[in-house]
Amino acid sequence: MSSEFLTTDELSARIKYDVRTIRERLKDSVLLEGVHYFRPFGGRKILYIWESIQRDMMVESRVRPVGMVGIPMANGGVLHA
Repeated sequence: MSSEFLTTDELSARIKYDVRTIRERLKDSVLLEGVHYFRPFGGRKILYIWESIQRDMMVESRVRPVGMVGIPMANGGVLHA
């Protein structure tokens, strides 16, 4: 297994989002436990899986045509209007 694991601070620097935004708005809405992050040894520390985040960051922009408006949903999805 050769994945790159990042702390919240390291992820923040890579994706240019504030640490607080990652913790409060992205974690558990678009960054999902078991897919984008995990807690090593069942502890409190969180490590993000860079390859999964990098793969999924651009998914929405590839799916939606330019100029199409989407309404964000609470579960992280988008309602296309």
